Amino acid sequence: MRALRSGRMSDSHSTQSFETVAIHAGNTADPLTGAVVPPIYQVSTYKQDGVGGLRGGYEYSRSANPTRTALEENLAALEGGRRGLAFASGLAAEDCLLRTLLAPGDHVVIPNDAYGGTFRLFAKVVSRWGVEWSVADTSDPEAVRAALTDRTKAIWVETPSNPLLGITDIAAVAQIAREAGVRLVVDNTFASPYLQQPLALGADVVVHSMTKYMGGHSDVVGGALVVNDAELGEELAYHQNAMGAVAGPFDAWLVLRGIKTLAVRMDRHSENATKVAEMLTRHARVSRVLYPGLPEHPGHEIAAKQMKAFGGMVSFQVDGGEEAAVEVCNRAELFTLGESLGGVESLIEHPGRMTHASVVGSALEVPADLVRLSVGIESADDLIADLQQALG
Repeated sequence: MRALRSGRMSDSHSTQSFETVAIHAGNTADPLTGAVVPPIYQVSTYKQDGVGGLRGGYEYSRSANPTRTALEENLAALEGGRRGLAFASGLAAEDCLLRTLLAPGDHVVIPNDAYGGTFRLFAKVVSRWGVEWSVADTSDPEAVRAALTDRTKAIWVETPSNPLLGITDIAAVAQIAREAGVRLVVDNTFASPYLQQPLALGADVVVHSMTKYMGGHSDVVGGALVVNDAELGEELAYHQNAMGAVAGPFDAWLVLRGIKTLAVRMDRHSENATKVAEMLTRHARVSRVLYPGLPEHPGHEIAAKQMKAFGGMVSFQVDGGEEAAVEVCNRAELFTLGESLGGVESLIEHPGRMTHASVVGSALEVPADLVRLSVGIESADDLIADLQQALG
């Protein structure tokens, strides 16, 4: 394998299609055996060619590992960035980013609809060392502008958001961020780089939970950051090594394997989710369906402009309140009751009691009658039949 420990995108991938890049970026054939799949370098340390003489740039696997390097180069290429970094989890990536961008006294604008773990990181961890945050409806660019202060250093966006599937106009908010001299961070987990390219729309940093669509098979936990700014990339890489929450070689290998089928999976996820959402809009027990692919969704036009398709996540509200929503989750059979998302298998959950329990009582509290679906790649007819019986 070519020794590339920087996680930088190769110029040779800039003109290739996404599907080609997903399979080939970072996946150089092993020079010794010709193996077409990068090896799992399950190693902690490396033989040096004399004191200070690093063979291929590797000395210790917290600092760099060839399998992780392959993934990081792939990540940069997929997002059209200059630098990719892989972490042990999505929250580890977020923690590294926040400790790189922020200092005590700084301020961040966060969305009024965000992943519960991200909210917990801001509210319970980062705030303890003097970072302040405020909430804004990021689907309204002027609300974002109004939330800025003279101490704001970053705007944090999820689009589509978790779990209400809100849509933020990335280009519009990026313009506001540039005018204010602050960084725009976009969590691209729900869309994946196949459906949406935040850096091309003006974002400074892209965040992923690679546990989700990037891995795609519910068998790995990981996180990623991708940036275009070379100096910021170096700062993040320094903190990645200094803090140490890096992706292990086997986890990196699993994500690389998952990424090779990302395009075909996302096409099927999106196709199935559209069919599920359309069925739910016609069901008597469903009071509201949240899916950006529906023409009546308030962010539909923006999503259509900045996304290739609308993704595999669908949320809906059930007549009868919280207990009715919980009953639907418990009655589902093909949809597995479980947290997380983005795997080939379909999942169902009650955000208020599960993934978003940490936001109860806050400005981010989700409706009690909300059900969230991660629509998999099974037969759409089977998935629809299961939801119909679960709804009763």
